[in-house]
Amino acid sequence: MPTIAVLDKTGKEVGKLQLSDAVFGIEPNRAVLHSAVVAHLAARRQGTQSAKTRAEVSGGGKKPWRQKGTGHARQGSIRAPQWRHGGVVFAPKPRDYTVSMNKKEKRLAMKSALSSKVKDDEMVVLDEISVEGFKTKDVAALLKALGADKKALLVLPKTDEKVAVSARNIPGVKTAAVNTLNVYDILNADKFIVAKEAVAGIEEVYA
Repeated sequence: MPTIAVLDKTGKEVGKLQLSDAVFGIEPNRAVLHSAVVAHLAARRQGTQSAKTRAEVSGGGKKPWRQKGTGHARQGSIRAPQWRHGGVVFAPKPRDYTVSMNKKEKRLAMKSALSSKVKDDEMVVLDEISVEGFKTKDVAALLKALGADKKALLVLPKTDEKVAVSARNIPGVKTAAVNTLNVYDILNADKFIVAKEAVAGIEEVYA
């Protein structure tokens, strides 16, 4: 059973925490992690791009000149792709990019992502994550104390508007609640910073 230090806001150790083997101690499955990241990025695509083919562009019904004898190349329509204002070849159309994963794969991917952060020493547990007011400098000071000067993910037991607003102007820093956590954000963060209460929430859901 993995054990991790619990830190306060200044980065000082204030205790130890036993992590669940079933959630934080498994061997990460790289194939499932890859599928989860692909599915997440695909779901972020709007799929609303659209352009008109030569059949959909208005005009161009009449042949611009006769087939032979003019000295021009033969043309059938002024809305063919080689003409200005012509249709687009293989025009993109609205489509759904969704990649499906079953429930077991999603759970395995989440547990693999969490375990990989523990394995790579990139997980930090805080006794609590909170700020007095809407102050970016408070979150910046917290991250500096923890040595999280690059990409960081702050995980809270539930949505905290003060922390979310205070962190959103810091480049590379994201916040998430236990119920909004996803594999991509976990893997993308250099430091995975979790409130002690949130660890219990994660284990309750995935153990």
